[in-house]
Amino acid sequence: MKYIYLCLAFFLLNGCAQKTLQVTPSNFSKKKSKEIDFIKGLSDTSQDVSLYSRNIERGYVSSLDRYEKMYFKPWNIKTMDISLQNAMWAYKSFNTKNSYGENLQPLSKNFFQKIKENSNFDAYATLNKRAITLIKLNIRAFPTNRPVLRDPDKAGEGFPFDYMQNTTIAANKPIFISHYSKDKEWVFIKSSFAYGWVKSRDIVTIEKKYTDIWQGAQQIFIIKDNEPFYTPEQDFLFKSTLGTMLPLIEEDAKKFHILSIADYKLSEPYYMNTTLKKNFGHNGILKFNAKNINHIINELLHVNYGWGGMYNQRDCSSTLRDFFAPFGIWLPRNSYQQSKVGHVISFENMSDSQKIATIKEKGVPFETLLYKKGHIVLYVGTINDKIIIFQNVWGVKTMHNGKEGRFIIGKTVFSTLQMGSNLSDFDESASLLKNLKSMNIVTR
Repeated sequence: MKYIYLCLAFFLLNGCAQKTLQVTPSNFSKKKSKEIDFIKGLSDTSQDVSLYSRNIERGYVSSLDRYEKMYFKPWNIKTMDISLQNAMWAYKSFNTKNSYGENLQPLSKNFFQKIKENSNFDAYATLNKRAITLIKLNIRAFPTNRPVLRDPDKAGEGFPFDYMQNTTIAANKPIFISHYSKDKEWVFIKSSFAYGWVKSRDIVTIEKKYTDIWQGAQQIFIIKDNEPFYTPEQDFLFKSTLGTMLPLIEEDAKKFHILSIADYKLSEPYYMNTTLKKNFGHNGILKFNAKNINHIINELLHVNYGWGGMYNQRDCSSTLRDFFAPFGIWLPRNSYQQSKVGHVISFENMSDSQKIATIKEKGVPFETLLYKKGHIVLYVGTINDKIIIFQNVWGVKTMHNGKEGRFIIGKTVFSTLQMGSNLSDFDESASLLKNLKSMNIVTR
């Protein structure tokens, strides 16, 4: 067994110009109470996943080898494989003309000059070391915690849409280091699905011989969100994230004993034996059946919307990525890239009725994504001849006296493709159905 070898290794390792802005009520489309009480396509749609999964019994199993290859990719490269131009994308995209700070005022030229200088890109790809995250981290486009917002006077902008927030990465995940910022508070990293800046104090470097042991071990998939992990002395380490893999040391009837890492003096890795209840983890990937789908969806259901994973929440694409992960199905991080996985069917030049017919005919429940620019959802089947989707959504677009707004949903829900169509200010031209670009079956 793989974990016997890991167990032996484990014990060896341990010897400016101002602009006044007003956020108008239309930005949030505040509605009369009778409209809030009933949202067509949501209020009348069951939030019980078992209603949609009950006919799934085929037990699809993905390729663990392919998933592990993608998961551990940062530990199996020798140098940063991202061009300097791509690494610096945000420095060209944001400037004093289009960026606002936490006080909703335009950011100054000095802000961007200091950020660029501290980014230290003259040292890009000079460190080239393997490392691991110690806690769940924000991956940032600039080495700063300060937000960069678009015009907050526009609907769908301002809080919580901080464009410096690329994504989050779970604790104890493989990463590859490019270089440090000049002040060494930040480090530029590549993960298996994203790249950017993280706090240097929240990672540790690992030698290749130990990363080889780690990824060669039997892996336990985490199937429980926000479960605390502790040291043997019961000191807190981190909280779990769906789909994370951790090496198995040994197991008994009730628990997995798994390897995790904390920091030690001088940022050296400290390897420790932590435990996980067996109902919170799984030895290898899950079968794609109704029982397991219900479990994973229920972990994700009613999670609040979090742009780029902020506040330990999820956005549309991270929700779907984390749904598929425990089944060993690898998805990229953003919605556009996810829409290209598997068998893709374009909706170009299709009417709404043609899209509906195509989804019903060719869509595979819980294995099919529906994509529009900037948003992606999971097709879960039909109820009473209506297409039902699972999505993490910020809100429904509205239009009031020519001004765009949002009716805020702000969480994961089951709904129809025309959720909120009964709202008096519903923007028909912006409906999800009308704007669908494609569907793709990720398992094909």
